[in-house]
Parts: sequence; C-alpha cells; structure tokens
Amino acid sequence: MQNSFGILGSGMQGTAAAYDLAQFANPDRIYVGDVDIKQAQKSADRINGLIGDLICEPVEVNALDPKALGSFLNQVDIVLSCVPYWMHPRIASVAIETMTDMVDLGGNTDITMQTLDMNDRAVAADISIVPDTGLAPGLVNNLGCYIFESLDSCDTVKLYCGVLPQNPKPPFNYKLTFNCEGLVTEYDFEAVALRDGHIVKVPTLTEVESLEIDQLGTMEAFVTSGGTSTAPYTFQGKIKNYEYKTIRWPGHAHLMKIFKDFGFWNENEVRVGEKSVVPKSVFNAVFGPELAKFDDLDQCAVRGLGWGVRDGKKTRIQIDIFDQQCPVTGFTSMERLTGFSMSIIAQEVVNGRVPKGCVRYENAMTGKAFIRELQRRNFNIKIKETVELA
Repeated sequence: MQNSFGILGSGMQGTAAAYDLAQFANPDRIYVGDVDIKQAQKSADRINGLIGDLICEPVEVNALDPKALGSFLNQVDIVLSCVPYWMHPRIASVAIETMTDMVDLGGNTDITMQTLDMNDRAVAADISIVPDTGLAPGLVNNLGCYIFESLDSCDTVKLYCGVLPQNPKPPFNYKLTFNCEGLVTEYDFEAVALRDGHIVKVPTLTEVESLEIDQLGTMEAFVTSGGTSTAPYTFQGKIKNYEYKTIRWPGHAHLMKIFKDFGFWNENEVRVGEKSVVPKSVFNAVFGPELAKFDDLDQCAVRGLGWGVRDGKKTRIQIDIFDQQCPVTGFTSMERLTGFSMSIIAQEVVNGRVPKGCVRYENAMTGKAFIRELQRRNFNIKIKETVELA
C-alpha cells in the first residue's frame, strides 16, 4: 500500500523523518512543507539526492494559516509536525477538519494535553493523532514500554537520554542540535513523574546524579521536563515509579541553573532603556546562535532501567542505545533518533495499527515492536537482564 506523507517544518528533524519514510514506508510522495520555500527545497533536494529518486516535493506553507495549512493537508494521508511545540494543537485542529492523520514531536506535556483533549473530534473524523513521537519524549518511553512488557509486574522505570558533542568544549560542553526554545523548555518547566504511585511535579535542573556510560565514562543526569510525556498518567496503578532525566557532561546542570535562577528565562517583559523585552526571548536569540556556532559531530546515549518480578524472581532490565553522527548520510544522532522514531510511529498509523482518536504515545505501539524497528535501522542496542538474588 502506498501513501502520501506531509512534513511540516523542513529543518533537521523533519528532513531526517522524510529520509526514513523514503527508505522504509514505500511512499507515493513526500511533500516537504515549510514557511521558507528555500529551506523546503534544500531539504527535498537532500533527500532526493540520498535516495536517488525524486520522491520529495517542496511546498511553501504557513502552518499558522488555517486555509493554507488545510490545502497542504488535503494532499497527504498523514502529516508529521516538526514545528515548535506550541503550534501542534493548532495544526491538530485543522488536521481533524481535513481528516488527516497526524504525529508530532511534542516536547511540552501541557501542550500535548491540549491535543489529546481533541480526542472526540478525532474519533468522529476517523483519524489517528499521536503527539510526542520524537526522542525524549518518544523513543525513551518505548524503552519504558519494553521494560513494562517484559516483566510480570513492574515496580520502577528510570529513563535517561542525552545528545552530546563528541569533542566537548567548556564551559557548557554542549552542542545545540535543535532549537534553543525547545532546550530552554526542557530546562525551565516542571517535570512530571510517578513516585510511590503518585503523580508529582519535580523542579528541573535538580536531583543531579552520576551515570556511567561505557562509551563516555562518568556523566551527570538531572531532571528535565517533557521526557515522560503522558506515561506517568497511563502507568499509574501499574508501576510505582516512572521518571526521566537528561544526560550531560558533568557540571552542565549547575551552569544552566544559574540562568534559570537569575531570571534569564522569565517570560514577563522588563524595561531596558526605552524598550521592553522578554528575557527568555532575548536569551534564545543570543545564547542559541552562540551555542550553535560550536561545530562538532554529535552522539547520543539513551538508557532505560527497570526493576520488577518475572517468573517469581526479582529481575532488573537495562537497555542501552548509543549512536553517533552518520558519516554516510551526514545525519546527526539527534536527527536519526528523533526523526527516524517519528517516522516509525507515522508508519504504524498509516498501516492501520494505531487506534483512532488522539492517542497517548505509549498506547500507539508496543515497546517490543518499536525496538524491532530500531534494529532494522541498525542502531546499537544492548539489552541486559539480571535476576537479582534475594
């Protein structure tokens, strides 16, 4: 069965998603949409060159213009929304009107809830909408699902993920691999976690711990927002503890918390001379481009840890994924693990394996099926199961 796919936002993750679709989805056509037609053309040309076929077509589209967006969505069976997180509910509303399936990259659980609140409308339109289908949120929660599915009863799931430079440079030891607005959102809002069976909100950039990664050595991990998505709500009553932390080189959390604590991410206007400015907007405009100047190859470490009981024995499961920028295609690890993951869920939708309505990510696809799809893409995945002595 052939299908037409639409990409909204033809930047890093959107281009990677289009490449994976071209490789694995047997598409009839991929429409690469962007408000900047030059960017859309650049993305389409790159995919067509890698694939050796004119499968991608660039389209100029303003995702915030309902009429223009509706015309774009009417061309496709499913849209992959790779625009800033706050735009996804607006796009979902139009997708319902055009009866177009949709997945998005998400990133903010409160915004995701706005999309999920459209469930009745999506069911009536006979479409599937799945938010938060990237890396974290997204892939990491499939590791959580895999652990849950592999145990008779699951007590705790801890998830970790970090996209990092291969050659870190102080003081931040970080390479910006997506927009600064998204990064600050992860660092600035509260995280949703499940602890002792209760939903709790945890301050970001806190609870720093050391983590040993074979390929990297000693790293730090700390609380960030968005990574758990809706999973704590879905697994409440089934798992006691479910939480997520971001991996960075040691010392990063302390430096970033200075910006948070001293008001650099404040969203209220302040007077500066004769003008009013929003500190967070200024920070994103200044810090983002400066951090993006750091030119280096990237790498990504993902870990899922789980404890529970299987066959009457206490069992510990650890899943590790380690990936580096691809020298053949040039796709960064961030692009691969985010865009490819999104493509996998989109293909589940168009193949009719996802329920109709606005579907929580962890209910869209089993963890075991998702891991099999990652293995088809030759990702480095290690799964270790240990029976713990009483």
